[in-house]
Amino acid sequence: MKKKIHVGFWEFIARIVLKNRITIIALIILITIFFGLQWKNIRFSFTEANLLPDDHIVNKEYNAFLKEFGEEGNMIVVGIKSDAFFTPKAFEAWEKLTESLKSQKEVDLVVSISDLQKLQKNDSLQTFELIPFVNQSKTKDPAYLKSLKTELFDKMPFYESLLFNKKSGSIRSAIYLDKKIVNTAHRKDFILNDFIPKIKAFEEETGIDLRVSGMPYIRTLNAKSITDEISLFVGASLLVTSLIFFFFFRSFRATLISMVIVIIGVMWTFGLLGLFNYEITVLTALVPSLVIVIGVPNCIFLTNKYQQEYLAHGNKARALQRVITKVGTATLMTNLTTAAGFATFIITNSVLLKEFGIVASISIMALFFLCLIVVPVYYSYQPVPKAKHLEHLSRNYTQSFMNWIEEMVRYKRRYVYLVASLIFIVSTFGAFQINTSGSLIEDMPQKTDFFKDIKFFEKEFNGVMPLEITIDTKRKKGVMKLSTLRKMDELQKKIEEIPELSKPVSILNLIKYSKQAYYNGNPDFYELPTSQEQNFILSYAKNATKNTDKNIMKSYVDSTGQTARITTFMKDIGTGNMAKIEDELQKKIDEVFPADRYKVTMTGKALVFEKGTKYLLNNLVSSILFAILLISILMVFMFRSFKMVIVSLIPNLLPLMITAGLMGYFGIPLKPSTILVFSIAFGLSVDDTIHFLAQYRQELTKNNWKIKRSVYATLKEAGVSMFYTSVVLFAGFSVFMLSDFGGTVALGGLIAITLGFGMLSNLMLLPCLVLTLNKSLANQQEFIKPKFDVLADMSENDEEANQDVNNKD
Repeated sequence: MKKKIHVGFWEFIARIVLKNRITIIALIILITIFFGLQWKNIRFSFTEANLLPDDHIVNKEYNAFLKEFGEEGNMIVVGIKSDAFFTPKAFEAWEKLTESLKSQKEVDLVVSISDLQKLQKNDSLQTFELIPFVNQSKTKDPAYLKSLKTELFDKMPFYESLLFNKKSGSIRSAIYLDKKIVNTAHRKDFILNDFIPKIKAFEEETGIDLRVSGMPYIRTLNAKSITDEISLFVGASLLVTSLIFFFFFRSFRATLISMVIVIIGVMWTFGLLGLFNYEITVLTALVPSLVIVIGVPNCIFLTNKYQQEYLAHGNKARALQRVITKVGTATLMTNLTTAAGFATFIITNSVLLKEFGIVASISIMALFFLCLIVVPVYYSYQPVPKAKHLEHLSRNYTQSFMNWIEEMVRYKRRYVYLVASLIFIVSTFGAFQINTSGSLIEDMPQKTDFFKDIKFFEKEFNGVMPLEITIDTKRKKGVMKLSTLRKMDELQKKIEEIPELSKPVSILNLIKYSKQAYYNGNPDFYELPTSQEQNFILSYAKNATKNTDKNIMKSYVDSTGQTARITTFMKDIGTGNMAKIEDELQKKIDEVFPADRYKVTMTGKALVFEKGTKYLLNNLVSSILFAILLISILMVFMFRSFKMVIVSLIPNLLPLMITAGLMGYFGIPLKPSTILVFSIAFGLSVDDTIHFLAQYRQELTKNNWKIKRSVYATLKEAGVSMFYTSVVLFAGFSVFMLSDFGGTVALGGLIAITLGFGMLSNLMLLPCLVLTLNKSLANQQEFIKPKFDVLADMSENDEEANQDVNNKD
């Protein structure tokens, strides 16, 4: 009964498809138009990837910080390392540049040498005055500019490590953007259309190379690189897969329809992003190319089956029907397992991964139905295949490869097991050597100028990645208590001892600078006031900032004076080192700030990313296990045999272990990009297993349940398609190695390697296991024979078709 129902289902689908071709084509066109209209909703991400769930404590603390002090990443830094800067020509050009930037409505503040302010004591008013550091009337005098440099480097410790590096002579300026535009498209327009042209104009005029960095700048150029690579990947994927497809089939018609199908699939994918209002991130940008790489193998299986059927009996109508009825279930299950590999990311609770998993899995299933419908409809309007189009079915190199595979399976199974065991043992040792990396910039395009500039600021100013510490005194105006300031001073001294962190900035710096100003600018007095000095020095500082919009305290103390902020910048040091620094700082915090009187929180974009990487790593095993469980359930449904599921999992887990071993031996760390490899590769690798076992089940039916004959027949029947699709997948994922993003290169290369080993494992190890366990499996197959006919996909009413197949055998 089950057989009749299931076979009838696929025959019903085939009948609908082939009898309603015009309607189906019109429906596909309407759906494509609908998704095309959703493109207007596509938007690009303007922030770094947040890998943590929204309700995670680290995200809550970070959002609380942003609510209190505003966007942290609104500063662009411009660095200069050139003796020519303190010359009249260059200094004049620099002043012109800074004035031009100040006039931009997108810029809130420019802190630069040319418009630097310094504190000066006014005894009559008992306040500090901000006076210009540079006398503009003397900037054409080379001697004055030279003295200016000396004063800055020797008498202004407040700005050391903030605006200059005393040891190397490097100078930098800070441009603070309007916080309202930092995470919007307006930021991109300003940086690309206004800011960068001004920087280039200065460089051309003076011949001085400017170094530019800061989170708004990095985000903009990084996002631009992602956008540029979408077209690169889509174009390269189409080119590579179409060339391979044509090389295999030698048919322009077959190649054309395959490309049309995957292009429609790409349009649907972009439509889904617009429909769900998802942002294009470094992950979702990969989905259109994945659709191409995964869609072409579908076309290969369907086209190959059509040509095999036509070659067997020469009946075009019957061949088109059998394309659907004979491979419908197997193709459905392969796409389900592939989609399941992506769908596992939905359970991570990370918005970034969840959106990637949803779009990728839906796109893959939509592509399956598109292929299953369009391929038969297209060929129904085309002439029958010519002899040259069928030559690939008996081509020498494919036959030689399959003959070698069959010889290994037939006569050298022990060697296959021995090699597989040795590879597994060696790979296991390698897997234990894998390191982790939570680097925020490691996966950025390293050949670009902005990446080189990041390294410049890491070397000269210890990085541009902000790390924030907030200190809640739990009482109003508690920050300005001398006891609190001394505790903050202890913590800041600890920060300065850590080489990976920059000199911290806080209200403490201003208090120290106030004392220096009180003592007529003597740098020896750049320190905290004593208890005797505290009252009048702090009163001077408060008077200086009273009733003014330029209150330089407001960014580092909240409006009530209860919470202080310490900002430092860090080098890109990865997860392990970041965790050590965090522990070191936390010990000092616990030592200095009693928990009953202070609440101290570490946050910042760098810390959020590091915690996100840890979160992913902690969920890696559960994600892979969920993928295995989900795919195993699909296999149980398909084969109704737990032993067959175990047999099918072994050849697909081995390639994953090989990949893990290679990562360990070659020093490729686990990071957000490489974590994705295992679930995606497993979902794709299982496709070959399903195609093999589905064909194997059909061969069992035709060969009266004789295991050996069925296995060898399966290798001949399905082996070529498995080889073709694996080559396409290998080449398709290798396209990602063209990327400038290290993570994308690692993702593409590792998945390609995994799928290459997966093909060999499914063509050699899988049939060996089936043959070795043939008695046990044969008994179970006989017992469940009525249930297994779900995969036979052979019509009881198609007697002539059965006769044709038997004659061929």
